[in-house]
Amino acid sequence: MSHVWKAHGLGNDYLVWEGDAPLDAVQVRALCDRHRGPGADGVLEPADPGPADHGVRIWNPDGSTAEKSGNGLRIFARWLADRGAGTHFSVWTQSDQVACVVSDETIRVAMGRFTTDPAQIPIAAAGPWIGRVVDPLGLPVVAVGVGNPHAVVWQEGPLDALPWRAWGADLEVHPLFPRRTNVQVARVLDRNTAELRVWERGAGETAASGSSACAVAAAGVITGRLDRGRIALHMRGGTLHVQVAADDALHLEGPVSPVGRTQLDPRWWATVR
Repeated sequence: MSHVWKAHGLGNDYLVWEGDAPLDAVQVRALCDRHRGPGADGVLEPADPGPADHGVRIWNPDGSTAEKSGNGLRIFARWLADRGAGTHFSVWTQSDQVACVVSDETIRVAMGRFTTDPAQIPIAAAGPWIGRVVDPLGLPVVAVGVGNPHAVVWQEGPLDALPWRAWGADLEVHPLFPRRTNVQVARVLDRNTAELRVWERGAGETAASGSSACAVAAAGVITGRLDRGRIALHMRGGTLHVQVAADDALHLEGPVSPVGRTQLDPRWWATVR
């Protein structure tokens, strides 16, 4: 029998795969389908631990894979801790190693250092890049990498008065980003606080995103809008905190809410092809 364990981080939900056989893209799309399957914003599949204590493959709901996910890693850390892994351990994302600290209230994940190096984000541009995407939107974009690519669009005034979903959908697939990108439309509330809306690569609109919170914190520091230190990031699903260190290292902190375990009906699973 195959099971999935579900949890969410401020409304951004993931399934942890507890089956015996490895997943493929078709199965992931079926699992994430909110009408014909369990439904989720992604799937976390235990994988090769590499140099770390544990390993995970992070699947987007469209069947693609992600290099990193702050909410996904916090949820996976909660699952590991509940299975007896302890409270301090490392996780290999198949591209990076992160340290996790689990407590009753929050999960803290060391997300690594942010970068504006085009080769590392990656973006199709030369030199450290803070500029404008002039086609098709003409929006001011800060491109930043936090283990996966992000495009932060700073705006003023109420965010929901803006067509941020349309901007996100267009920017996700803009030629500047060869691996597509996550998109955040954000505004500063004070030197240690920002508000954002999230368009996630491969998922679309999401209530919250850990890597997006990290990207907005980093972009705020890069452009002088926010101070280093502990920054509060308000999203539709709630608030995450990011610590931006002097060496550009990012630490993400926030809650995880378990939902429960589901046993997949083998008759349904057999139809997923």
